[in-house]
Amino acid sequence: MLTQQDLKQIAEKGISEEKLNYQLGQFKTGFPFLKLKAAASIGAGIVSPDEAERKQLVDTWNDYKAQGKRIVKFVPASGAASRMFKDMFAFVDADYDVPTTDFEKKYFANIEKFAFYDALNETCKKNEGKTVAELIADGNYKAVAANMLKAEGLNYGQLPKGMLLFHKYDEGARTPMEEHLVEGALYAASEGKSIVHFTVSHEHLDFFKNKVAEKVQYFADKFGVTYDISFSEQKPSTDTVAANPDGTPFRNNDGSLLFRPGGHGALIENLNEIDADVIFIKNIDNVVPDRLKPETVEYKQVIAGILVKLQQKAFEYLRLLDSGSYSHEQIEEIIRFVQQDLCCRKADIKELEDAELVIYLRKKLNRPMRVCGVVKNVGEPGGGPFLTYNQDGTVSLQILESSQIDKSNEEYMKMFTQGTHFNPVDLVCAVKDYKGQAFNLPEFVDQTTGFISQKSKSGKELQALELPGLWNGAMSDWNTIFVEVPLGTFNPVKTVNDLLREQHQ
Repeated sequence: MLTQQDLKQIAEKGISEEKLNYQLGQFKTGFPFLKLKAAASIGAGIVSPDEAERKQLVDTWNDYKAQGKRIVKFVPASGAASRMFKDMFAFVDADYDVPTTDFEKKYFANIEKFAFYDALNETCKKNEGKTVAELIADGNYKAVAANMLKAEGLNYGQLPKGMLLFHKYDEGARTPMEEHLVEGALYAASEGKSIVHFTVSHEHLDFFKNKVAEKVQYFADKFGVTYDISFSEQKPSTDTVAANPDGTPFRNNDGSLLFRPGGHGALIENLNEIDADVIFIKNIDNVVPDRLKPETVEYKQVIAGILVKLQQKAFEYLRLLDSGSYSHEQIEEIIRFVQQDLCCRKADIKELEDAELVIYLRKKLNRPMRVCGVVKNVGEPGGGPFLTYNQDGTVSLQILESSQIDKSNEEYMKMFTQGTHFNPVDLVCAVKDYKGQAFNLPEFVDQTTGFISQKSKSGKELQALELPGLWNGAMSDWNTIFVEVPLGTFNPVKTVNDLLREQHQ
């Protein structure tokens, strides 16, 4: 039963009573697992263009950019870096004083290789009166780690990943935020303008803005572009209510309802407010130094070239269908395009009457489109590319997480574990229709693809509701194309020691 205080609380967040009850109902009903047809693979849902095709696609993209299109680079950057330093927090709190685990030994043995080493050294001199090397010589390893993590030091344990120093350069170390500005200039600038949008958490917004203001002119001069940089926060209305194990609302000690961020799927609302013809999406921590950028830039242009090529074809067919003047052969051609190029199939398509067939084809053509880079599976955690059954009985390409798969189904688990590729979050999206009108992206979300996770607060167990993921169920009803991209374009940083990998040195 909701109290007047509850109703006031949800109204302030922009959440309706109906939406709240729907969320609470989901705790009771749960979410269905997805029905799978197969893991996508080369020739069966994944395309792998050869060198000549890649060159042609890069040209296609550059021709498109020359038309003065509005291109935006969208970077989810709200994640705090605390999980990156889990092992180092454990070391600071451990009952031993010298590096003991393999992780700790590797960190301290290579500490001078980190891009943040000089900043850490200065911090240690200021706070401890000694350099990093002197503290280590004294056996005071914990002071070094604490100066990296704690607020009185570099505060890396609480900062967003986008604000950490990742890569060394002669002119100074760079953060991931800066590396994304560089990428924006290299493949997403149109008519000399690079538009970059970061989604950030409220507490880090000013920090991001100040850092961008400090750095932007340097990169504008370096790459001969002007930047248009904007920010947004996850909306309070996309938070989800937490529940007790019995499905009743979880309450804080003061009696108020507990709401939690709805996960990255909430960002579909932020994405929906971006005015763009084409949007690139890439996670904040997947960046490399300049010496390795050419491969990333080439393949970003390749997947964008595929996007605009397929979009132009879809627009051409939509104009034909809307004209009402088409032949049987042309309808057959459109069917082949939807089935083969867009990989969307309907088993009973031959049973549809002519009028139903045109409605069906128009619906499948007239929706947002995304091309997703996928890399060969090397055991990294992450979602995979699949052919799955949709609510309307069609089979299409989707990116699935393990939580969406019935783990008691041996056949499905085999598909998941033996899949040849996985998703590195490397997307380029077209979000306007053939008349230039923006699609309303929340209309294309499959609401049944969220999931429930088990958490705790103040020692009490609770259930948390995750919205359909941004590149999972939130884009379920988009046209999706998977393209194989090289493993070298995927270099995420999950722990601080990942920065010691050759790709980040």
